[in-house]
Amino acid sequence: MIANEKHLDFTFVPASSKNTETILREGLTFQQDSWRKLKQNKLSLMGLVFILLICLFAIFTPIVSQFDVFSNNLSMTNMPPSKIHWFGTDQLGRDLFVRVMFGARYSLAIGFVASILNLFIGIVYGGISGYLGGKVDMLMMRIVDIIYSIPMTIYVILIMVIFEKGGFFNMIIALAISYWIGMARIVRGEILSLKQQEYILAAKTIGASNKRILFKHLIPNTMGSIIVTLTLQIPSAIFTEAFLSFIGLGISPPAASWGTLANDALGGFRLYPYQLLFPTLAICLTILSFNMLGDGLRDALDPKIRK
Repeated sequence: MIANEKHLDFTFVPASSKNTETILREGLTFQQDSWRKLKQNKLSLMGLVFILLICLFAIFTPIVSQFDVFSNNLSMTNMPPSKIHWFGTDQLGRDLFVRVMFGARYSLAIGFVASILNLFIGIVYGGISGYLGGKVDMLMMRIVDIIYSIPMTIYVILIMVIFEKGGFFNMIIALAISYWIGMARIVRGEILSLKQQEYILAAKTIGASNKRILFKHLIPNTMGSIIVTLTLQIPSAIFTEAFLSFIGLGISPPAASWGTLANDALGGFRLYPYQLLFPTLAICLTILSFNMLGDGLRDALDPKIRK
């Protein structure tokens, strides 16, 4: 009787239920899932494509073009856009398209190099401040507040006085002095929230050093915010360089950046507006592309707002 009751409690699984646990697709890593999310954002992809294109044009156009960046041709001054000169020529007969693409080298290089320097300085400074906390954090943040209170134009003027001229490396130094502050604050905020997590307590329990906890556990988990901030700092650095070059504190002639090209075209703006249009359009489209890419990366990398 007992055996029969046990037999009744047993039920065979039907053949149709064998495939209910089948894995329909492979699992995705965080990087793969982030790239899948980024590809779904059309505006971010447009921004990424434009950035890649402007970088390629900046590298190869001055090399393969028949027009030299610095050579003057006074018989072709102030020519309007045409099939030969796509953006026209400037007041010295130089092809404006080649000079805009050559100027992209300076503007993009300053944006990328300055942002990478700010990345390393901000990560180390903000990470140490947030992890140690207490009086160390208070002292380090007060130093940040003091540096932030001084306008960056002051740094540029002081550097130009010290080195007696502007230039590529002087611009990078000026940007590196002050632009890391935003990165340091973001990293500090992320570290303050993450260091209370259980896996940090577990790492301390097994005897992990502070250096290992900071650089192996905490900072890698803030890379989403760091990458987004870096993407948004690059256009800010490009605009700052263009502004300082426009007012004569940045790249010095005959070298050409987008800011110096806009400054050169300002005198003949009413007669030859295209000379100002194309450099400023390059600045606007590049900054817009980086901002669209940054927004897409924020949506793709931030787990709190991912769908």
